[in-house]
Amino acid sequence: MTWWCTGMRWRGGGPVFGWVGDGGGERESGVRFGESVAFRVGGERRCLGVWRGGRWTVCPGRDAVPVRGTRAQCAECAAIDRSRSVAADTIADDPRPYHVYLAWFGDGLVKVGITGVERGSARLLEQGAVAFTWLGQGPLMAARRAEELLRVALGVPDRIPYERKRVVRGGLPGVGERGAELVRAHGVAAGLDQWPESLERLPCQVVDHGEVFGLRAIDRVDAVVSGLGEGAVVAGRVAAAAGPDLHLVEARGERRLVVDTRVLAGWPLERVPEGASGAGGTRLAVREIPGVQGGLF
Repeated sequence: MTWWCTGMRWRGGGPVFGWVGDGGGERESGVRFGESVAFRVGGERRCLGVWRGGRWTVCPGRDAVPVRGTRAQCAECAAIDRSRSVAADTIADDPRPYHVYLAWFGDGLVKVGITGVERGSARLLEQGAVAFTWLGQGPLMAARRAEELLRVALGVPDRIPYERKRVVRGGLPGVGERGAELVRAHGVAAGLDQWPESLERLPCQVVDHGEVFGLRAIDRVDAVVSGLGEGAVVAGRVAAAAGPDLHLVEARGERRLVVDTRVLAGWPLERVPEGASGAGGTRLAVREIPGVQGGLF
């Protein structure tokens, strides 16, 4: 059976690779720091289908999708996904409770957002938030109104391009300093009197993801893997993981790679022997980072 990668997700506070089989079966494989991974692309990139209720509904046509890009969906499946998406503001009748949060990605880079209470901190881990705090909890529309109120009052966005999040991780301050900006922003938010009545305010309790992401293990980044092709090999020892990024140290040459695992989604990946080198694979799109970088984190 061929297994198609669905990218890297965060389960139970840790990263896992997701897989969908030819017949629609699903499985996950844990990502552990210090262990080696090695995959070779064994075929064409295909549409994964639609993510609903915590599982994939396979695309009927298994349509081919572009080899570059972070979305492994055909136009029809992407439209279905968007039609019932809280993130895309196309759904307003979800009865589940939602959290409003502040997330910190680096100095001067804070965003406000919402996530389902039942998801816990998974959304923050998926976004690569280095630290966060809850602000409130309540119905979806109340959470949306609070999000807009805070976006304006605090002067922070509700969306940040992922490339920017990755760049600002260079030279992060210590754990204590990382939470200071969130504490200040939470204090301003708590003083606002236009909060929706149905939204319960929550105290400031900063959660830091430095240990979860393994940030201490990264001292530099030499290149970013931004695309694959048939025959490409992605391999190395896992050093860290943050959001969709997997940090690998190549077996040969000790080159430090960041793999945006969203570009792995939709490809049929086969395991290759330990010690394989990503640099030796064909059609592996790698963007070199010039000069000496003093650590991405």
